[in-house]
Amino acid sequence: MADLNKTRNFGIAAHIDAGKTTVTERILYYTGKIYKMGEVHEGTATMDFLQDEQERGITIQSAATTCVWQHTRTGEEMTLNLIDTPGHVDFTIEVERSMRVLDGAIAVFDGKEGVEAQSETVWRQAEKYHVPRICFVNKMDKIGADFEFSFNSLGQRLGCNAIAVQLPIGNGHEFKGIIDLLTMKAYFYDASELGSKVEEGEIPADMVATAKKWHHILVEKAAELDDHLTDKFIEDENSITDDEIRAALRKGTLALTCHPVFCGSALKYIGVQRLLDGVLDYLPNPTEVPDVQGTDPRDADKQLTRPHDPNAPVAALVFKVVSDSHGDLTYTRIYSGTIEKGSRVLNATTGKKEIVSRIYEMHAKDRIARERATAGDIVALIGLKNSITGDTLCDPDDPITLIRMEFPDPVISMSIEPVSQADRDKLSHALSVINREDPSFHFTFDEETGETIMAGMGELHLDIIKTKLVRDLKIPVNTGKPRVAYRESITKLAKARGLHKKQSGGRGQFGDVTLTVEPYTEAQATEDELKFTDEIAFESKIIGGSVPKEYIPSVEYGIRQTAKSGVLAGYPLIGVKATLIDGSYHEVDSSQNSFEMAGSIGFKEAVRQAGPVLLEPIMKVVVTTPEEFLGNVTGDLSSRRGLIIDQEQRANTVIVTAEAPLAEMFGYATSLRGMSQGRAAYAMEPLTYRSVPNNIAQEVLAAGA
Repeated sequence: MADLNKTRNFGIAAHIDAGKTTVTERILYYTGKIYKMGEVHEGTATMDFLQDEQERGITIQSAATTCVWQHTRTGEEMTLNLIDTPGHVDFTIEVERSMRVLDGAIAVFDGKEGVEAQSETVWRQAEKYHVPRICFVNKMDKIGADFEFSFNSLGQRLGCNAIAVQLPIGNGHEFKGIIDLLTMKAYFYDASELGSKVEEGEIPADMVATAKKWHHILVEKAAELDDHLTDKFIEDENSITDDEIRAALRKGTLALTCHPVFCGSALKYIGVQRLLDGVLDYLPNPTEVPDVQGTDPRDADKQLTRPHDPNAPVAALVFKVVSDSHGDLTYTRIYSGTIEKGSRVLNATTGKKEIVSRIYEMHAKDRIARERATAGDIVALIGLKNSITGDTLCDPDDPITLIRMEFPDPVISMSIEPVSQADRDKLSHALSVINREDPSFHFTFDEETGETIMAGMGELHLDIIKTKLVRDLKIPVNTGKPRVAYRESITKLAKARGLHKKQSGGRGQFGDVTLTVEPYTEAQATEDELKFTDEIAFESKIIGGSVPKEYIPSVEYGIRQTAKSGVLAGYPLIGVKATLIDGSYHEVDSSQNSFEMAGSIGFKEAVRQAGPVLLEPIMKVVVTTPEEFLGNVTGDLSSRRGLIIDQEQRANTVIVTAEAPLAEMFGYATSLRGMSQGRAAYAMEPLTYRSVPNNIAQEVLAAGA
């Protein structure tokens, strides 16, 4: 049974192309997990084992592995559970669910670019789940790499307290080693030995002054993290020992008040071993993160916690499901207790019991069978039939529901149909399987048009799913053009009556409500202590029983069901509060169904009078372009109804930040390549919903009619 103090659960997260997967390959090599390093550009990376990942040179799904590292300074051995995550915004769900179950993370940055658009997104996701981070400024061998610029961008763009613990010796093709700012020693790497041969030496003469300056900053910042060190620093800065600095940095990292910064080049084998030492020195073991929080499934208001203890009752979170020919692989983080092979656990989310027939320790696509898994482990379970991402597995005698993950809504959809009628059932089953694996992918069957609509986080996301269906599952399909996930809302207060009355011999139906609708936000709902489910709030102001208490939930249900398909063009309504203010009922003819219908009728009528508008998803677009193409890029963004928010000059490139409607951004990758001779790059992520201009709204409504 692993000693929890000697375990680290961490992930590697970053912007696209910052070098996450290459860092992971080096870690696997140096820990002896693999004997030949794969390369992303050759399609041979261990963790990018899907065919699509190898062909496109990107990471699509997070991959988990377990390895052992011996600290180069202390000689102590530790077990590392490592997850490599994607950088592309279309697969942001993979980062989200990894962050939910990790205790720490390495944030990787490009030594030339510093903090990029998607770096900010993954940083925010880590903040959301309170994940301690250390930083690695990678690609110091790249032409134009600038450690000081990249380091400063951490403070400027992420607002974090970055503390450098290393400096690079040289940069670009002259990059040959690193200076450890704690020990004030230089380390030179021999690339011909794949970085496994490291020479310790003195700091080069031309860098001594710079190293001393950075060392002083390191000691000063470490002293700020610990009151005892603050006093020592004031009396005599030189009396502070290396171990005291490490202890202060560890304390600050765990408290999320600082982030130690390392540097190197994974591609050139420089700095990865020291980074692993940093994981052991500064990232938490499973016992150092707060006890996991949850609620009692029998009483949602009762808060519960579970200790990180193998002997406590079982509490585990399913964070990923992967379909497999031998049964679903259910990736699970165990927070407390021990799960034995063949044991029964309760799925607290569904209330069903599950049998764990097998337990595997994963190494990318390979697996090692285990008899049991304990607190702190990240493993894949086989045998679970009804557990999906976000579900809690626990002890049947001591149930707990852990806090669920939140998944973003899809922003883009397209129709899909099988080439032959015979494949229709196969397609439906395959889409269900993909939805189980990827909660950010949705699909629906449109009864009116007979079309199947699939929705996801971006063009690339849907393209990967189409490839999976055709190539991996052998289901030939045709797809329509991508479509935008519009929403509807209202602009003013309105009041309407909903009367549902039917008499057809025998018992009739009677429901009568008067309600108001008004624009509403989540912040207002929090203040008013109202549920804001699916961005709709409901409040009853009935006094005196004009609508009996037992019918009020039916009115709310009718309103919420109607909100799902709006009144303008069938898109979901958001940002609305409905208030039930009056009504009447019939002793005999009123029923829950009657009031459900009345609520629906009244809500529709009120929304029609409340200035309904169509909303469209607006994307944050960050384009990095050489200066000579700036005019083309900004002109093109303006023609796409884009709003330029910011332009930042970095050497001879310009970073343009804009907000643009998703509807105008289809095919942007191809256009950008064309207008910049393939030299510009962009990143895009969902930002908000805004009203569609009138002329375009008319076109959308006409197309949907």
